[in-house]
Amino acid sequence: MALSAGGQRTERYFLGLDAGQTFTKAVLFTEEGRQVARGAASVATSSPRASWQERDPHELWRAAAAAIRECLVQAGVVGAQVAGVGLCGHNDGAYLVDDDGEPTRAAILATDARAVAEAAELGEGARGEEALAETGQVPAPYSPSSLLSWLGRNEPETLERSRWYLFCKDWLRLKLTGEVATDPSEASASFTNLHDQRWSDEALRIYDLQHHRRLLPPLVPSSAVAGHVTRAAAEETGLAEGTPVVTGAHDVDAAALGIGAIEVGSLSLVMGTFSINQLVWDRPVSDPRWQARTFLEPGRWLHMSTSPSSASNFEWAMRNWGGGADYPEVIESARLLDPQAYRDAPHFLPYLYGAPLGHGADGARLSGLRGSHDRHDVFRAVLEGVVHQHRWHVDALRSAFSFSGAARLCGGGAKSEPWTQLLSDVLGVPVEVTDSTEAGARGAALLAAIGVGAYSGLREAVATAVTVVRRHEPQHHWGSVLEERYQEFLGLLG
Repeated sequence: MALSAGGQRTERYFLGLDAGQTFTKAVLFTEEGRQVARGAASVATSSPRASWQERDPHELWRAAAAAIRECLVQAGVVGAQVAGVGLCGHNDGAYLVDDDGEPTRAAILATDARAVAEAAELGEGARGEEALAETGQVPAPYSPSSLLSWLGRNEPETLERSRWYLFCKDWLRLKLTGEVATDPSEASASFTNLHDQRWSDEALRIYDLQHHRRLLPPLVPSSAVAGHVTRAAAEETGLAEGTPVVTGAHDVDAAALGIGAIEVGSLSLVMGTFSINQLVWDRPVSDPRWQARTFLEPGRWLHMSTSPSSASNFEWAMRNWGGGADYPEVIESARLLDPQAYRDAPHFLPYLYGAPLGHGADGARLSGLRGSHDRHDVFRAVLEGVVHQHRWHVDALRSAFSFSGAARLCGGGAKSEPWTQLLSDVLGVPVEVTDSTEAGARGAALLAAIGVGAYSGLREAVATAVTVVRRHEPQHHWGSVLEERYQEFLGLLG
């Protein structure tokens, strides 16, 4: 609490800005982590060529400013009551700006696949092994290493005009504060050393990108104050000029904080556009099946096994065949928790937007569909396929790490109790859902609260702000059904 000019006690708030690949959300929280209001705006994506996914950075900023204004109005809060701003956003992709902070091309999103050939070249053979050992990951088409290689070959003039290679949330913070920086969680997407968690000249050498070293921005801790809201940004957003803005983080790191999965051995999952399956550990462990990236504090690593194969597949099915029904109605009619419903049921490979590295599958596939099946069987297959893909990722992590406690879940899939229960049953671990429907934004807001001294660190923030509202224990009425279905799923991968 703070004192107003009249001597009255007024609550102070923290704003979390979460910039995804479709929506940008501004969410206001109390110091205790309670959500007060939310503003959101969508940002159009363009595909000027097949497999390209881009958007206008200025449109993204306008959307973010509009979301912040909407959030403050809904809350009935003036900018001076906001004690700090935190940001998170999608990682990978490319937001290139010049010396004046102006974009030098359209932003490239993490769903972009133009750099498939470059990713294969950088990740194959001895070079790929070197990259894995130095950086903790093998390049994907959306990785900065792959995109920078593609830009060097296809748009060298763009790189000549560019001064900084930024990530999504870094572009928004630049517009808020006028300051250039990134944080270690985002930086570890391609060019930091796996062990010391700093920019690595050796990584640049491995990728033959050392001549682009000048593009890498200063590294500033995720919860450190990296700038203050400028007068221009205050006028556009409704925030007060001078409000502290922390560096922020990759959205999956922020989500882990927002749902309280921050300790060594903590497993957290995101059921959204991507199937995110991640575990915090106190040392880095390299494997092509996951990315070992820097977490929110030094000496911690987030091991992420991911693919663009989660709840977005169900959203696609609903757009095409939902017939105006709402999500809970469709999920309920799919009989997700009825073992008899899986007898001779079809399978779905959830790869509409891509498969994990190393999978033989190319695109989504519905297998075993017969004339006796109906739309409910198709929806169940999609929902089940998403869960099976999460298990594939979790099993990869389980082969090298031990989990502690229940898995924490967030994202669109966490809203459905039957779907969450099926996830717990298939994984064979308890799954908990917390009180935040905006985990990334809350994590970003908590980083801001830490940055201005409201909390001493991550643990106090979680203890104060995060509450578990639902827990699902694995059920044992399935017999061998789930395991047989999962083995059949694996057999379809090729």
